[in-house]
Amino acid sequence: MTAECPISAGRLNPSRPPAGYAYLLGLYLGDGCISEGRRRVYALRIACCDAWPGLIEECVRAVSAVMPHNKVNRVSAPGCTSIVSTSKHWPCLFPQHGPGPKHLRSIVLAPWQQEIVDAHPWEFLRGLIHSDGCRITNWTTRTVGGVKKRYEYPRYFFSNTSADIIGLCTATLDAVGVQWKPASRSNGGFNISIARKESVALMDAHIGPKY
Repeated sequence: MTAECPISAGRLNPSRPPAGYAYLLGLYLGDGCISEGRRRVYALRIACCDAWPGLIEECVRAVSAVMPHNKVNRVSAPGCTSIVSTSKHWPCLFPQHGPGPKHLRSIVLAPWQQEIVDAHPWEFLRGLIHSDGCRITNWTTRTVGGVKKRYEYPRYFFSNTSADIIGLCTATLDAVGVQWKPASRSNGGFNISIARKESVALMDAHIGPKY
């Protein structure tokens, strides 16, 4: 059974979006793609690392919430599971779809998408962090009273090769009061760091480490 378009059916009205759309949008912008098959049926694929089984389950729930009448499949590859669902309407749901890598084309949210992100900023950020981000523990040493001590502190990173996607992330971080700064990245692209104690606490309260 092919579902009707969620937009034309009113199920993506920004005032009452389905659970998980903002999260799925973040996942799609990070590790998702849409490919056209036969008879203009499109496949949404979200690549999930097998090291994070909880992420895989959350991705399945989000896809099912957005397109509840369509089957969700798991396609395994070494170290990775792709969550796949087919529909004629995935390009309606993700108008950022287009030929070529995302960093080679403009990525701009449609007004209705931006309204959903504004209403659910933490879900959008969770999707971005769960795709191209991480929470790590850094450490440093300080000498106190002649004794060298090790100090550990958590921080978040988000990396992407698209300046537009980085901009969407940082604008949303600004909106929720999280302080960030650019960080170096040896293999190109863009990298942002969240290390201030108050901002990390906010991220932990709403996002937390992958699992």
